[in-house]
Amino acid sequence: MASMARDLLAQESVDATLEHITRAATDHVAGCDAAGILLLHGKRVETLAPTHDLVVESDRLQERLAEGPCFDAARTSTEERVFRIADFTADQPRWPAYAAQARELGVGSMMGFLLYTEDEDLGALDLYSHHPGSFTDDSETAGWLLASHAAIAFSSARSHAQMEQAMTTRHVIGEAMGILMGGHRLTEEQAFEVLRRYSQEKNIKLREVARRVCEEGRLT
Repeated sequence: MASMARDLLAQESVDATLEHITRAATDHVAGCDAAGILLLHGKRVETLAPTHDLVVESDRLQERLAEGPCFDAARTSTEERVFRIADFTADQPRWPAYAAQARELGVGSMMGFLLYTEDEDLGALDLYSHHPGSFTDDSETAGWLLASHAAIAFSSARSHAQMEQAMTTRHVIGEAMGILMGGHRLTEEQAFEVLRRYSQEKNIKLREVARRVCEEGRLT
């Protein structure tokens, strides 16, 4: 787990981090045949880094039914952090509709772990097995440790990506200001005000306005 945590933090992008997380789940959690990360946007589900089509199909099913262990794990209104269905051949009163249809997809057992840090909820790491009873208490412990490491790495990778985007945006705006200053003999403040005013009047993001200036040499 220590080696895996170092590997997670060494990834160069959010996508690479997520793929490493789900691949580590299938490699290190006993009984795990497939893994993915579910993000919940209101009632809309987004699947990230699935290792198998089964993950995508299950997430779509949970979205359509608005129920399921990973769907619940990603809901910040709940206090539970781990959800587990040990045997899909048995009745599941908590998620009856999902369990019945997931069984037809080939799910035998599954677990969902909330990915969170102290200040933000991120989604759920979901682990699947084709066989009933595959996940033991040791599997749950390993999954929980993985989810804890994954949440930190995910948050760090996302923050890094946001920082890079901000730096790129700042560079593009600076370049656009330089073009306007040189072409219209404007001061730095005046050039920025031209970009800002155009952004507001046209309801276009400042970054996009700056990009157009850089590509076309003027505002159109």
